[in-house]
Order: sequence, then C-alpha cells, then structure tokens
Amino acid sequence: MSSSTTAAAAAAVTAPPTAPHPAPHPTHPTHPTHPALPASPPPPSPNRWSYFARESSQLTEVFKVSPSHISFTHSPKPLHPYDSPVLHIQDPAAEEVLQTAANLLRDAKCVAFPTETVYGLGADACNTSGVKSIFSAKQRPLDNPLIVHVSSLRQLRALLLPLADSTSCSSSSSSSPSDASSADGDLNSYREGVIPEIYSPLISMFWPGPLTILLPLPKNSRLSPSVTAGQPTFAARLPKHPIALALCSLSGLPLAAPSANASGNPSPTTAAHVYTDLQNRIPFIIDGGPSNVGLESTVVDGLRNPPVILRPGGVSVEQIRACGGVWKDVIVRNPDVEDHDTAPQAPGMKYKHYSPRAGVVLYEHGAKPPTRSSIRVAGNGKIGFLRTRTWPAGFGTSLVDDAEMGAGDVRLVVYECSLGTEGSDISRGLFAGLRELDDLHVEVIYVEGIEEKDEGLAVMNRLRKAASVVVRNVS
Repeated sequence: MSSSTTAAAAAAVTAPPTAPHPAPHPTHPTHPTHPALPASPPPPSPNRWSYFARESSQLTEVFKVSPSHISFTHSPKPLHPYDSPVLHIQDPAAEEVLQTAANLLRDAKCVAFPTETVYGLGADACNTSGVKSIFSAKQRPLDNPLIVHVSSLRQLRALLLPLADSTSCSSSSSSSPSDASSADGDLNSYREGVIPEIYSPLISMFWPGPLTILLPLPKNSRLSPSVTAGQPTFAARLPKHPIALALCSLSGLPLAAPSANASGNPSPTTAAHVYTDLQNRIPFIIDGGPSNVGLESTVVDGLRNPPVILRPGGVSVEQIRACGGVWKDVIVRNPDVEDHDTAPQAPGMKYKHYSPRAGVVLYEHGAKPPTRSSIRVAGNGKIGFLRTRTWPAGFGTSLVDDAEMGAGDVRLVVYECSLGTEGSDISRGLFAGLRELDDLHVEVIYVEGIEEKDEGLAVMNRLRKAASVVVRNVS
C-alpha cells in the first residue's frame, strides 16, 4: 500500500511505530518463514473476538513463492485462452511448495493462498470435511455461501454436470464450450455441463480476473452442500493470480475459497494479515506478495432478467455495462434492503464485514469533514484518519492542540494514513490501511469516503459494512 502515517501527541508530531510489511520474495521458498508481525497482537474484546482465545494445537507454516515462476500455455483459438491451459512451474522449490499445498487440499485440509483480489482460504469444494474446516477456522456463519475457484473453463463445465455423469471433482466435461441455452430465471431450463450463454461476453472480457458468476446447481451436484448453503445456485470464479490457478490445476480440484481472515475482520491482502488472524488455526499459508486489486471480486447474477450485481468488487459496474447486450441494463442490488431471515445468495450480502476492532466513522463523499467538536475519544486517546482525495496531509493533526486531552486527561494521539487519490490505489490499500491503524491500537478511525463510481462503488460498499457511524452528505 502506498501510504503515509503520522502521529501527534496533542499538537506535537512524533514518528509512529513501523507498521508490518510483507518481506521480499525468497530465493529458497522451501524454507518456511513467518511474516513480520507485531510482537503481541491487541487483546481480543470479550464479545465477537472471544474465539481467538481458544486453544489450538495446529502449527501454521508460511512458505514464500514468487508468482513469476508460474506460467500457462493458453488453449488455441477459437477457444478461450483458459479453456484448458497447461501449467508450467519453472522453479523446483516453488513446485515443491505448491505440491505440498495440493496434497493438503486432497487430504481435506485448508490452505491460504494469494489471489489478485485478497488472500483466500481454500479447500476441496467437493469435500464437506475440507469445506467445514474453512468455516471452523474463520468462525464463519454456516449459511454464508462460498465462491468456487477453478483453473479452467473445462474444470468449471465439469461442475455443471450431475455426479452420475462424472465421478470426481477433477473430471472434465465433454460438452462443447459453445453450446448454451438461456432461461430468464428458470434454473431447470439450463443445459447440464454448459456455462449459460449470457455469461459469454463477461467471460471473454474479464476472465481470468476479479469477477464471480452465479450458476445453476445441477441435480446430484458433486459440490459439497456446505459450499452452497442450501441455495439452488453456486458462485464460481476463474482467478487471475498464478498461484491460485496453479493450486487448482496441480490438485485437480475446484477450491471453495472465501477471504483468509477471521470472519468479520478486514480482508487480508498480505500473508502477514492471514497469519495475524489464523495462526494456529490453519496448517499452511503461501506468501505470494500483496494482492494487486485489494477488494473482493464482483458477484453477478445473470440467471435473472435484468441481470443483477449482488456484490460490487474488482470489476466495476461501468465495465460490465460496456459489454453491451443484456449487460448494459445490469442493476446493482440495493445493500440497504436486507432480509436477515433469508440465506444470502452470495458472500458479502448479509453479515457485517470488513470491520477492524476500532470503531469506524465514515464520511460520505461531499459530507462536511470532522471538526474539533465532533472528535470524541475514549480509552487510550488514540485516533486514526484514513484520507483519500480531499482531506489534506496533516488534517487529523490539525484538529488537536496543546490544550486538548482525551477522556480522563489522556493525551490525544493522532495517526494518519493516506490511500492516495487514484481509485485503484484506494481499493488496493483500503483493507491494509484499516489493519495498519488497528495495529496501532486506535480507538476510532475517521474515514474519508469517495464518489460511488468506478472503483468507488465497491470501496464504499466495504466501508459502509465496516462503519459504526456514517456521516452523510445532507446537501
């Protein structure tokens, strides 16, 4: 993350503690290393963080692998490049790490790995024991479905066949990739083993990449029921990150993989974030460097008319509408309309997410920024500011002076973190910024929101779910 952090005790500016950053890529990835982390993480609060205190006998190992050692030979035209790509791993040490991870996945264990969006916690999507290990490690609600990651369209087509037509998750479909039918919401009218034609323009434009599509679940599906949480559909994605693709390919398995964090926390964009949340709860973390996108994938439902964006993410609404056809009329699900008695169709739809331990006060784009009178501090007197486009450098520091104190005469300490002004930089640094300020033990984080266009829709979606208070633009 490109950011700058400043601290002030009252009005006096002092150097802040150094925030953890991922270590450089290793030359020998077979040697396990642990990311640089705070010596002692902040103690858990007695409510939703209480499960962190439970004992665990599992050792978590961290191995570094450079994505540059992995490549794929694309399928020949007119097929999609990732219809049936061929994997190549140039570095024997990297291959050893990836094979070890693949063996763990085949043994119904879960493994954390990088994707281009955030780090994922993956398990065999067809093995209920493996999938349940994800829910256990994250303390994730059981009615929250998982996204299935595949390394090829061929692997995905196999998941659209009933179990009787193919005996394992790694089996491939014999259906032509061009065969398709549409149903306008009738799931029974889609052909088994065929990706619905409506998704063809999105797959051509955005796969591999940060886009998830909703697909009809075949009768007698090979997917674990824990993946779909009782829904008649499942969500699937072809990720872009070489390590994620390599794991699906080497293991021969589709991988159910939510973000590799404790449920409710800000999503992890480095291996250090994963280790902080899940150490001693999972056996294996692959450190492939920081995630490039920084926000989860966009989830679209093309099985209804008009199609719906269930969760904004790494592909913007504007990009999807530019594909034309029915997608020019795609609508965005209203996040303010929540049915808390209904199981969500896709991740990120129902529960509070992305929240640091600190309280988050979100200022929407155009809202009046915080003033001295609006700053309220309790506890240790530490507050944080997450700036984007208009709050100037030193903004938080300017709100305090020598005469001001926190509750009980605690001196105010202000930390600032700048995410930059470009949408891609803000997206990439958002979760890391929240975690960085949280690691500094601030009590409250004041966040400057951005316009809800392009990357801004996904950024504000995440911030609203993280926020305790939202200050709106009343004009």
